[in-house]
This record gives sequence, structure tokens and C-alpha cells, in this order.
Amino acid sequence: MSEAPDMGGARCPGVVLLHGIARTSASLKRLERALQATGFATLNIDYASRKKPIAALADDIHPEVARFAEREAPLYFVAHSMGGLVTRTYIAKYRPARLAGVVMLGTPNSGSEVADLLSGSRLYRAFYGPAGLELTTEARPHALPAVDYPVGVIAGNRFIDPVAGLLVLPKPNDGRVSLQSAMLAGMADHIVVKTSHTGLPRHAVAIEQTIAFLRNGCFRTAPVT
Repeated sequence: MSEAPDMGGARCPGVVLLHGIARTSASLKRLERALQATGFATLNIDYASRKKPIAALADDIHPEVARFAEREAPLYFVAHSMGGLVTRTYIAKYRPARLAGVVMLGTPNSGSEVADLLSGSRLYRAFYGPAGLELTTEARPHALPAVDYPVGVIAGNRFIDPVAGLLVLPKPNDGRVSLQSAMLAGMADHIVVKTSHTGLPRHAVAIEQTIAFLRNGCFRTAPVT
């Protein structure tokens, strides 16, 4: 089930919002409201992130995204965590004609050492499902192609869990994904924000920088207050 999009005019830019694994569209509501307030139409999708492989999740969101993409306006994706991998998979298979760019917040583009550590656990496999096993640093079954569209990467450098942040992940990291893993070859720009992995989509600076990238194709270099 998806949140109803704020159409806000047929020609205003549209943004598809995709949450991370084991999250819901509610985790992106603050970001969604900020986008709507600055003139973007939004489609904030719930998808079964723990039930299927990433490629199947991309198939699942296609009908809603395709309908939203029929608007005569530029189309963007803004995705948190694994939502960025779902986005890349979706674009590789169903690339919208008016695709204008993507912003990723804490996406493990090269996997997560936390997933490496936990993927052998029966509890981890039961809770995170097939997609959770695709978040390791070695699992790349979806063979994503290189990006040839504008991508902005926002990474966090604060963590809540000291075990993962200090002992498992390369530094700097956001407690789930390292800065190194969030980076993506071919990206247009990147920025580091002082927040944790779960805090990224709610953080005021990350939200303002997301809007800056959607508007200008780059992040603001001056500090955002």
C-alpha cells in the first residue's frame, strides 16, 4: 500500500520515495512533507522489504511508479538505505522516460560489514529475508549496471551502536553503512552529514541537501543551518 501522492500540478517535478529494509513509508514522512512544501509531487511507497529479493521488490513497485511517471514532468527518486539498491535495480529494468536524478541516503552500494557479520545467523535470515542477504559486501546477484544518470549520495558519520560503529564497520560510518560503501562510481556529488543511519531521512541538513540536489544537480557547499 502506498501513500497517496500529492499531485500538486501535473507539471511539477515528481519524487518517488523508497524506504529501507524493515522500514515503512512513515520513516520518510518528514522528508516527504519538506518536498511537498517546496513544490515537488511525491509518491511514498510501502513495499515488502523483508519478503523478497531486491529484483522482485523492483517488480512490485513498478505499477505504482509507472502510473506516477505518466505525469509530464521530471521524475526523481529519493531513497534511504536499501531503497537505493531497489531504485538502481528498478531503473536498470524499467527506466522512466523522464528520469532526472536520484538521491541516496545511506545506501550500502558496496554492502555492509554488519550484514557480513550477521548473515549467517538464523534470526537475521528470518527477520530480514532474501533482500537482507543481498546487503553483504560480497553478494551482488542483481549485477547492477553503472549509473548513467545524476546521482547524489548523502552519507552519515555518526553511530548509535558502538559495537558496529567502532568494531565492525570501517570508519567513518553511520552505524550500519560506512562512508566508503555509500560512495558510488559515477555519482555526480556526495556529502557527509553528522547523523546516524536511521537519522538520515529525518535530519534537517540531509533534507535541505536533498532538495538542493533535486533543484540544482549538486549539493550546497556552504553549511546548511
